Amino acid sequence: MRRTALLVSATLLTGLLPFAVAGPASGADDPAPVPVDNFEGEIPFANPPAEGIFTWGSDTDDPPTLELAARDDAPQGEKVLSGTYDISGYGGFTHDFAFDKPAHDWSASKGIRFWWDGRNNGKKVNFELKDGGANGEASELWTTSFTDDWTGWKQLEIPFTDFTYRTDYQPVGGIDQVLGLTEMWGYALTLPVGVQDQFAMDGVELYGKADQALRANVVTDAAVYPVEEGRSAAVKITVATTGSAPIEEPVTVAYETAGGTGESGKDYTPVEGELTFPAGTASGTSRTVTVATLRDKAGENAETVPLKLTVTGAKAPAENPQVVIDAHGLPYLDAKLPVKKRVADLLSRMSLAEKAGQMTQAERGALTTPGDIAAYDLGSLLSGGGSTPTPNTPEAWAKMIDGFQLRAQATRFQIPLIYGVDAVHGHNNLVGATIMPHNIGIGATRDPQVAYEAGKVTAAEVRATGIPWDFAPCLCVTRDERWGRTYESFGEDPALVESMETVIQGLQGAPSGKDLKRNDKVLATAKHFVADGGTEYGSSTTGMYTIDQGITKVTRQELEAVHLAPYQDAVDRGVGTVMPSYSSLDILGDSEGPVKMHADAAMINGVLKDRMGFDGFVISDWQAIDQIPGDYASDVRTSINAGLDMIMVPYAYKDFHKTLSDEVTAGRISGKRIDDAVSRILTQKFKLGLFEKPYADTSGASAIGSAKHRAVAREAAAESQVLLKNAGGVLPLKKSQKVYVAGSNADDIGNQAGGWTITWQGSSGKITDGTTILEGMRKAGSAVTYSKDASAPTDGHDVGVVVVGETPYAEGIGDVGNGNDLAFSAADRAAVDKVCGAMKCAVLIVSGRPQLVGDQLGDIDALVASWLPGTEGDGVADVLYGKRAFTGQLPLTWPKSEAQLPINVGDSSYDPQFPYGWGLTTLTSVPGGGTSALKALAVAAAVAEKAGSETAGRAIVTKARLLVQQKMGQTITAASAKPFADADHLLLTGRYGQAVAKLTAAYRAA
Repeated sequence: MRRTALLVSATLLTGLLPFAVAGPASGADDPAPVPVDNFEGEIPFANPPAEGIFTWGSDTDDPPTLELAARDDAPQGEKVLSGTYDISGYGGFTHDFAFDKPAHDWSASKGIRFWWDGRNNGKKVNFELKDGGANGEASELWTTSFTDDWTGWKQLEIPFTDFTYRTDYQPVGGIDQVLGLTEMWGYALTLPVGVQDQFAMDGVELYGKADQALRANVVTDAAVYPVEEGRSAAVKITVATTGSAPIEEPVTVAYETAGGTGESGKDYTPVEGELTFPAGTASGTSRTVTVATLRDKAGENAETVPLKLTVTGAKAPAENPQVVIDAHGLPYLDAKLPVKKRVADLLSRMSLAEKAGQMTQAERGALTTPGDIAAYDLGSLLSGGGSTPTPNTPEAWAKMIDGFQLRAQATRFQIPLIYGVDAVHGHNNLVGATIMPHNIGIGATRDPQVAYEAGKVTAAEVRATGIPWDFAPCLCVTRDERWGRTYESFGEDPALVESMETVIQGLQGAPSGKDLKRNDKVLATAKHFVADGGTEYGSSTTGMYTIDQGITKVTRQELEAVHLAPYQDAVDRGVGTVMPSYSSLDILGDSEGPVKMHADAAMINGVLKDRMGFDGFVISDWQAIDQIPGDYASDVRTSINAGLDMIMVPYAYKDFHKTLSDEVTAGRISGKRIDDAVSRILTQKFKLGLFEKPYADTSGASAIGSAKHRAVAREAAAESQVLLKNAGGVLPLKKSQKVYVAGSNADDIGNQAGGWTITWQGSSGKITDGTTILEGMRKAGSAVTYSKDASAPTDGHDVGVVVVGETPYAEGIGDVGNGNDLAFSAADRAAVDKVCGAMKCAVLIVSGRPQLVGDQLGDIDALVASWLPGTEGDGVADVLYGKRAFTGQLPLTWPKSEAQLPINVGDSSYDPQFPYGWGLTTLTSVPGGGTSALKALAVAAAVAEKAGSETAGRAIVTKARLLVQQKMGQTITAASAKPFADADHLLLTGRYGQAVAKLTAAYRAA
């Protein structure tokens, strides 16, 4: 899924509050303005920690250009700040105050103002303040925006009351979430996306005199107060001030119950009155208003009772709180009834608008206001990659999601939200969570139990933060290593992918769904349906992508055998949701040409739902329906009619809700199709127990990142290591040896975790808790010298370990040809040359796909495919030092050159560097006996196959494989590689006798 909190921020922030005042409006008795920036050169272009103005952006093209330009029409002085921009992701500029000097105090002023040279482009520009905290990059962010809809210079005045606390992104943990103004660290502007333009700005200054109404706020402890019929709701009303100073003048709050769907005197006892907070009242002082509800005997839907607040002397709450009398006495609320009956009852009561809401999923950071959850009857929210609460802790996740669920309680039927995240290798958005190896490493283990345990740990950590839905696992069968999503696949063989689908039971529990109510299980998602791993290189039309989201061209037979096969297994395992692929499917010979999967009714309705019998719901990918040819109404109509049940429209939830309703009203989408979609969604919500327990059960939160969970990840990392070469028995290392460690990925937790870690694309460095490979080696071994670039002297060491490979990426950003290739970096190549030229050496490749070793292979004594092992580098050290044997096998064919790609097991022409299934072992005596031993193993394999004994069959074929590998050594030829790879596929499909026969052929060809 293509999503990132930073992109969320850029889009969301351009749609916030407009400036309240344009043009000078200060009073005659106001103090003189306080200059912040005159742009005459007094503030330099400089980066923190020095004071200065600097640019930033989502990539190298997005930061704007800046200059101090002399202009005759400058509103103040001779120069202005001007620049150009052409932003695709996000970008802007910041003025940070010096970190080594005291923060500024703006609390005496009414607001901030500046001159802006309008371009009349109709775009919104975000303006942001940095308040409190340690410095400009560790402060709270408060934001508002203005629309550039005029031409020429205009002075814009922004009262500090217009700024709102950013809920989509904060760089640090919450400080106090009060715009204190006493510790200001600067400001920033986020420029518009999707337009090439220029800007000019001048004369930033503080204006006006602060008054109490600007510095004091009245807040309530919640916006929604659900209460059982007949009980009372207590609304806590609090006065708070910037800087936490006592209030200087009295604050009054008049209140009355008014409006709503509840009937005064019948459903509740009306209340009316006034609260007074006298001058000198301490900030944080609270009063309580009680609203009593009345009981009757009838079953009813939820009813709202707004409490209108009129505030004098302070800023009023952003919205009036409302008491909600819970729905009661209706069949769908009866947990004893079968789910099918509950769904039918609830569906019969819902309006079209409510049904459309259930089919709508928005990004949590894109909500214009939290009240939109109830206003649009939203069925789901998600966190895109890196879209996290502040602080990014389990407690904050649970609190955030509970807040969203509380909003859903203000709807007629109180249908809970289903919240989703991409937890693709552990709860990877959460700092401190247990990060598993990516799927490619799990596939290398060849151990279904590892996949199951990884899913089990992931589910427990995700559900403990209040999230019941995981957009995983990816069941793609990757057929070309140039694909940026290669590491999300278990491998290139559909049989291997199917064998790893035990992860679904780890996530969900029993296929029946009976375990979904547990506090350690989540709804799983099989993605991306179908053939996303088969896209043709060069076929993508998305930005600079070369292969991701492109076109898969296959015969119907290839489609069934390679790409569809894993989905039938997922359906049989009871997977709750399925996500279509961005890519297009072109079935050769059907004359239809490429069809976007989100529009492919034949595959979604026809194959997935009808033929396979999938009874869960289909969720779209991130903004994916926008890629369907046609206008927006056509996109909505086509995707829903093709069988999509819920649409991920992160920013466009309002437009989607209206368009979907309009299409149904016009008869272009049938009511029957809508009812089918909503029934599927509600069914999963009932199975998850969300109607009974919508809020987070955090009793399992203490296990997040625990030693027990990390032990599972450590074992998975160890089993994922594939020993490709081991000349002279360099591995395992001995504790008595002096080891020289080098390479870019030896001591980098971010690199070894890869993409989809904390943020969408991942990043290098210490981004979360865990153990690097170097740290694991230091704990496991004795004398270890580390020199990242191998610049330290190499003398006196017994063996070298060079850890090289890739830096993090996700999806199409990682496509080969989009700024990426399969070769070592120059620095890594140099480190390998130096270390391996000086001593015996082992090279570990930390990457999401095979890397081209080329002519360096002959100089390398031992070579290990480490994949992306996650946060537990101890697992890698375990096999390096012989605590565990190397047992991993290649889930992908390892090519000799990029010219060979794509290359896969089963190809008629097959001459790889290392074949699919290859994997040497250590600490295990390799069977001897040659052809006579293979004959005996063939007989035993046939018996095991006939008896259906998987355990015996796997053990027998493994013995034969190890025997054959020993003879093949490092002289792997096309004649031996092809039958060797074929044997591993046969093993995975239970044909043990044929597998041994293929291995015998490889032995004879070696």
